[in-house]
Amino acid sequence: MAKITADMLISEVLQIAPDIAPVFFEFGMHCLGCPVSRGETVAQAAEVHGVDPEVMLSRLNEFVEKNA
Repeated sequence: MAKITADMLISEVLQIAPDIAPVFFEFGMHCLGCPVSRGETVAQAAEVHGVDPEVMLSRLNEFVEKNA
């Protein structure tokens, strides 16, 4: 099972877990299809949206663990 890290691109996360979009939506990230967002890292996306990256990573990895 892959672990999501802060330096992973959003596009990489979506490849690992295609159904993970609702977790990003919980953090106000509704533009996952935008070219810019897919090129951002998880840490960059968290910063832009004023979210603690550790909290986001925890939730993303929780989702992956439950849905692997």
